[in-house]
Amino acid sequence: MAYPTRPALETLPEFANSATSRGQTPAQRQRLRTFVAAEYAAGRSLRELAELTGRTQTAVRRALDEAGIRRRQRGAPPLTPAETRRS
Repeated sequence: MAYPTRPALETLPEFANSATSRGQTPAQRQRLRTFVAAEYAAGRSLRELAELTGRTQTAVRRALDEAGIRRRQRGAPPLTPAETRRS
């Protein structure tokens, strides 16, 4: 028996069409980093964040790295707020 498909999340209006080949403004990049860091800390997955922002998972990982957020291991429970920031 096959598992049912998971519905894809809609890209949020604030991020729609902002991932272009011409790049982003510094303000757009900062908004992405802030959103991704907060939502990841709240327990969202890289896949969910990629769908919500219209980016690839690699772009989301890069934004987390730029924000100084330590990533969870695959399948791991969410980090506590104290564990989220890198030392």
